[in-house]
Order: sequence, then structure tokens, then C-alpha cells
Amino acid sequence: MSTLAVIVIAFGALLLILFVAGFLAARRRASRPEVEDHIRAADRALEAARASDRGWDREHMTRAAGSAISERRPEYEWETIALVLVEDRPGVAEDRAQLLASGPHGDCRVVLARREGGEWFAELVE
Repeated sequence: MSTLAVIVIAFGALLLILFVAGFLAARRRASRPEVEDHIRAADRALEAARASDRGWDREHMTRAAGSAISERRPEYEWETIALVLVEDRPGVAEDRAQLLASGPHGDCRVVLARREGGEWFAELVE
């Protein structure tokens, strides 16, 4: 048997071993969904920490959106407010966030903007 044939066979065997090991690892990971839940929770916690350091505190944003809805649409009753879109542009005054308030009578979109001091205010309520 030639040297080239031995190298090709060894390389093929190595690829087969790597494929089988990857397949077994993927099956084991799929059978433990709690690991994926922990990873997602850690990602959310990391993102929340990063966002709060830059002034993107969800509680302040939700409060600003709720106040804007109460002022501009007092008849609207909302149950939840979800952050839908974040526009983190250079500089504080260029930041925008879109939130969606949901209630028994439909949805209400709120666009928040920031002043130079970092304070959130409602730019649009629809």
C-alpha cells in the first residue's frame, strides 16, 4: 500500500471520528434543554447589565412610555409594555427606543428619545 493511500485512509478515519463525536455531542445537548435556558438567561442578564450602564434602563423607559400614554391617550388602558426596537446611535441625543403597549382595545406604539442629560421623553405616541 502506498504512503498516499495510508494518509488518505487515516484522514478519512479522523473525519469519521470527528463527525460521530459531533453527532453524539449534539444529541446529548438536545436532550438537556435546561442548559440552553441557562445560556439564554445569562445572555439576557449580560445584555441588561450592558444596557443599564449606558442609560438604557428598561424600568425608566417603561415608566416614560406609560406616562406618555396617560398624557396623550388617557382613554387607552394598557396591560403590558414591551421593548420592540432599540436605536443606539452615537451620542445620547440620537438614541431612540420603540415600545409597544398592549391592552384589551389594541396596541399603542410609543417612540422614546433621549435628551443630552440622558432623560427619556416621548417623541411619538400612536
